[in-house]
Amino acid sequence: MAEPSKRLRLSHISIGSQAASTSLVKQPDMAGGAGSFVEGSILRITMKNFLTYDYSEVYPGPNLNMIVGANGTGKSSIVCAICLVLAGRTATLGRGDKVGLYVKRGCQKGFVEIELYKNGGNLVISREIHVENNQSLWMLNGGISNLKKVEEEVKALQIQVSNLCQFLPQEKVGEFAKMSKIELLEATEKSVGPPEMYEYHCELKNFRNKERELENVVKEKASFLEKAKQRNERNKHDVNRYYEKKRHLDVIELLEKKKPWVEYETARKELENVKMEREEAKKQLSALRQAQAPMLKKIQQIDDQLKPTEAQMTAKTAAIREAAGKLKQKQDQLDRKHKEIDDIKQNLRLKQTEEEDHQKRISNTRRTIEDLKSELAKISDQPDVTPQINAVNVELRRIQMERAKIEEEKADLRRESDNITAESKMLERKLRDMNNMMNAKEEKLRGRHRDTHAALQWLRKNRQLFEGNVYEPMMLVVNVKNPDFAKYVENHISFHDLRAFVFQRKNDMEKFMTEVRDKMNLKVNSISAPEESCSQRPPSRNIESLRRFGFFTYLREMFDAPDEVMSYLCFQYKVHDVPVGNNQTKALIKTVIEEPYLKVLYTTDERYTVKRSFYSNKISTSNSAVHPSQYLTITVDAEQKRQLEQQMKACESRLREIDDRMKSLQEEAAALDRKENELLAEKKRLSELKGKKRQLEQKISTKQDSLKQMEQSVIDLKKVEEETKEKIKAVNFQKVTIATAIVTQMKLRAKSTMKKVLLALEVAGLTAEKTKLENDCRESASEFKTMEQRCGRLDQRKAQLTEQCKGLLKRAKSNCRMQPDEALSEDLRHAFSKLPDTLDEVDAMLNEERSRAECFTGLSENVVEEYNRREQEIKHLEKELQKKTDALNTYRQNISEAKERWLNPLKQLVEQINDKFSNFFRSMQCAGEVDLHSENEEEYDKYGIRIRVKFHSSTQLHELTPHHQSGGERSVSTMLYLMALQELNRCPFRVVDEINQGMDPVNERRVFDIVVRTACQETTSQYFFITPKLLQNLQYAEEMTILCVHNGPHMLPPSEWDKTAFLQRRLQRKARA
Repeated sequence: MAEPSKRLRLSHISIGSQAASTSLVKQPDMAGGAGSFVEGSILRITMKNFLTYDYSEVYPGPNLNMIVGANGTGKSSIVCAICLVLAGRTATLGRGDKVGLYVKRGCQKGFVEIELYKNGGNLVISREIHVENNQSLWMLNGGISNLKKVEEEVKALQIQVSNLCQFLPQEKVGEFAKMSKIELLEATEKSVGPPEMYEYHCELKNFRNKERELENVVKEKASFLEKAKQRNERNKHDVNRYYEKKRHLDVIELLEKKKPWVEYETARKELENVKMEREEAKKQLSALRQAQAPMLKKIQQIDDQLKPTEAQMTAKTAAIREAAGKLKQKQDQLDRKHKEIDDIKQNLRLKQTEEEDHQKRISNTRRTIEDLKSELAKISDQPDVTPQINAVNVELRRIQMERAKIEEEKADLRRESDNITAESKMLERKLRDMNNMMNAKEEKLRGRHRDTHAALQWLRKNRQLFEGNVYEPMMLVVNVKNPDFAKYVENHISFHDLRAFVFQRKNDMEKFMTEVRDKMNLKVNSISAPEESCSQRPPSRNIESLRRFGFFTYLREMFDAPDEVMSYLCFQYKVHDVPVGNNQTKALIKTVIEEPYLKVLYTTDERYTVKRSFYSNKISTSNSAVHPSQYLTITVDAEQKRQLEQQMKACESRLREIDDRMKSLQEEAAALDRKENELLAEKKRLSELKGKKRQLEQKISTKQDSLKQMEQSVIDLKKVEEETKEKIKAVNFQKVTIATAIVTQMKLRAKSTMKKVLLALEVAGLTAEKTKLENDCRESASEFKTMEQRCGRLDQRKAQLTEQCKGLLKRAKSNCRMQPDEALSEDLRHAFSKLPDTLDEVDAMLNEERSRAECFTGLSENVVEEYNRREQEIKHLEKELQKKTDALNTYRQNISEAKERWLNPLKQLVEQINDKFSNFFRSMQCAGEVDLHSENEEEYDKYGIRIRVKFHSSTQLHELTPHHQSGGERSVSTMLYLMALQELNRCPFRVVDEINQGMDPVNERRVFDIVVRTACQETTSQYFFITPKLLQNLQYAEEMTILCVHNGPHMLPPSEWDKTAFLQRRLQRKARA
């Protein structure tokens, strides 16, 4: 580097607890060189106990500041210090989420101070960070302050550390390309636009939102007004119908008032008639009562004579009934004796018949014996069939043994089939569960990234297009052995790789990306497995040597994956060398990080990254929380699934074999059944032939025995006839005794009957006389009773009518709203005179008026009020609509003015950015352009800046996205866009951290030349470019400031730095060389 012409100053940087290191910087003369700094530029940065620094002061230059140093020396710590001391959030840095994590390990507090150039006096901002409670103490120019005041001062100097166009930390480089067009426009406006441009944009968006609201309000009010007018126009007809209905209702009301008066008058007239009729009925009832008295006295005398006569008749009737009962008993006894004689004679006849049948059976048996003997003689000459029967039995036993074997085999096959069927159902259930789990994982993938899911469906349909192994997204093929381990695997592997397709061959990957990314325009990730498998790489240390720290396994052992996928993860993420521990590990973390070979490790809930300085071997660590798993908790073992499918196929194949064998055995059993039936028929024929002679001999012997028994059991009929005569004689003697008793009871019953007849004649005479008197009396009594009932009814009717008249009169006065003692008014009499006077006519007219009123349906009493109220609303709505329309026109005018103030300067600004951006790309033999993009000119919240680039002559311009370009191409595009903003920038400084890491050497050299050329112009603001390495033979400028960051155990303390001695020593070595 050329010796700068300006005065050099030492920057004291102390790293950790080691010896101090030195950074050589340029510092302008504060007295006379401040003019080269723009307002808000950084003059000094002081760090104490901050990240890797014990104490350091950095003095940057006014133009391009190149901060160079090896990884881990503390370059990005300077970026962190700038962000945090300027009221930036930790989220901007993308490192630890707590400010206390930025304090040097082992210290309780850290300190950062920055001095900013400001006309009228520099601004010094200090921040003291406390680890214990993550609190900060703010100071402005040495005085105690607070965060809000610091933010106001920073904003006044147009410093925006949250704007990626101004402040791009190392961890946020990749997010620049992820910014949407809208976000990029807002960041650009804030960064390089006039201060009022972003305000105009926000004002336009607010105006447009208000305009949309007013348009909706005007549209709604216009629609509501039109509907109200239409509704009122319809209601106008209802109002006319309402008045017509009201006329009918008035007539109905008058009729309902008169009806009780008509009812009352009708009831009153009826009451007068009932009173007259009741008096007449009472006179007739008194006359009937006097004429009936003599006949009732005579009837009573006859009743007195009838009572003793009827008592005697009752006694005679009882005596007759008793004699008849005894007579019936004797008659029944006589009948039983007659039946007894018939039974004796019947027994005799049965004995005679039985003896006749007995003689016939004897005769028949003798004939049967002769026939059997004759048949036995005929068959005595036939040969013996026993050998033939034995041969048939042998064959039958053979068939039974074969059938038993077949049945046993069928039973075995059935048992095997049942077992296989049960096993098949179990396998099917397991496969269904696995498929459900795979579907759940796919649903999660589809919900998070639809393009990857669409590419997955395409791959499954076109897998035959590829030569090597192609694996679905990692999150589908990686199976965690324990769901509790899923969080470690998911935190360790980025989501971009989890949704990436894995290819065994690169040409397959290129073919896949051409189809899904270029042709289908899907945003997908794909990776190629290493050519040499890394899946079996051994870890740096055996896990047994780490168990004393609580480590129980390496990350690779927590999941299964195909060999190519595992090979990639071992190569890229070193999963074979990342140990996982427990709470004991966290408790011993200070000891654990001192262990060699441990770069990344996990405790129960945290991830630790350990970095060792290449120079000093010092250790720096960062930790982050392990977030819960979202995708890998659902595990499906692909190998187990494949084995289950093979087992299912084997079960199905075996079941088919069993079915075929069962059919074969069934046919064999049917053939044996047919053969057995034939043998059984033959055996039956031979057995019948063999047993016929023996049967005949047995039958002859049996018949002869039966004949002897029948001949011995002959009945003696003469003896039976004598016994029968003696029994009949004894029964006839008993019959004579019973007949004598019957004659005696018949005489007694006849005597009692005669006396009863005489008494009956006497009762008949008295009864006839009484009946005649009763008939005469009954006619009179019927008339009397009728008249009495009539009087009762008339009394009841009179009472009812009296109460009815009172009630009707009361209801009539109540309907007319009259007092109980008030007379009917003349107006009502006159109105009633025009209405019918009879109740039927009133009811008829009332029904007619009600029917007419009921024709007017759907009308309410408030229809007129609603009509009038809506008329008022219509007038009010017309005024409101006019007011809102005027306001809308005013907003549209404001929008037009604001749009002109905002859009024209914005287009000019974007055009300037595009010119510089395009020139930068042309200088690199590439193409790029920046334009203002909007699908609808009136939607101001949809405006955005679109960056399109082309790095190869054979391709078209493509929009800059996180997926289409490579990492190096995105870095180049990002860097050149920031450089395009550099000359236009109104911010005092810009920070870019390690953006050149993904670039190839050619692009890196080109970009470096552009950065130097652009950032070293006098009109540009301060620029910080952080990089761990630089290419050789780069072009440098005098306006540059090089900040070299070193650390290590052999660095000189800052107090011993001697720039002159260093230069002389260098010249001497050069001369000796």
